[in-house]
Amino acid sequence: MPKTLNIALIQTDLYWEDPVSNRKMFEEKIAAIPNSVDLVVLPEMFTTGFTMRPEKIALSESEGSLNWMKQIAHQQNKALVGSMIFQENKKFFNRLYFISPQADVEVYDKKHTFTLAGEDEVYEAGRKKLLFEYKGFKICPMICYDLRFPVWSRNAEDYDVLIYVANWPKKRINAWDTLLQARAIENMAYCIGVNRTGLDGVDFEYPGHSAVYDVLGEPLAFSNDEEILYATLNKEHIDSTRKKLRFLEDRDRFSLIE
Repeated sequence: MPKTLNIALIQTDLYWEDPVSNRKMFEEKIAAIPNSVDLVVLPEMFTTGFTMRPEKIALSESEGSLNWMKQIAHQQNKALVGSMIFQENKKFFNRLYFISPQADVEVYDKKHTFTLAGEDEVYEAGRKKLLFEYKGFKICPMICYDLRFPVWSRNAEDYDVLIYVANWPKKRINAWDTLLQARAIENMAYCIGVNRTGLDGVDFEYPGHSAVYDVLGEPLAFSNDEEILYATLNKEHIDSTRKKLRFLEDRDRFSLIE
């Protein structure tokens, strides 16, 4: 039987700097997702919106939101992916968590902090790329601004799925659409992008445009409405396409040195 991964992308407005309300909202949305879904992807900073005021969020909210993800993953028997503000050793991180129903935890700190918004002055930048396996798929998760930097996402590890969680504003949405598709094509991997909708607390507008692209850059899902998107990823599609079109075998060989 071919390996498949059923995914759901929650594209929604967020309550500004209000983890309690956001957790309640996502809990209701996740509860309505069919049992057949294996992985649910949430936007960047899904508990607060893209705020540069992390000190307003109580320290307890970091562990509180992480524990919430573990509880929901277990109760709903679905893995969760999403980023949130996390405070550790008196430093703030834009931290992505993958949580499996069995309480496996993977962590990725955003590598490219968004200097245009001053994120680099507020949040610590990550240094390590994350790869993990789930249900037979090797997955590489990243966060928003990372999308603009193809070297960081370069598929040197033969991963199957690239995930971007984001708060990507309307004024630059064409770049989001174009780069998501390009990352799928150049890496011969499924590329998933989850963006939010609505206005945030500083009046930036977010138009959605969450999407799923296959390894040739063909769209499997796309929406600019507040809704949950669904797609099925197929391992055979990855393997057969890479075997037929051996583009990854011709990739340049180099290493990143910082």
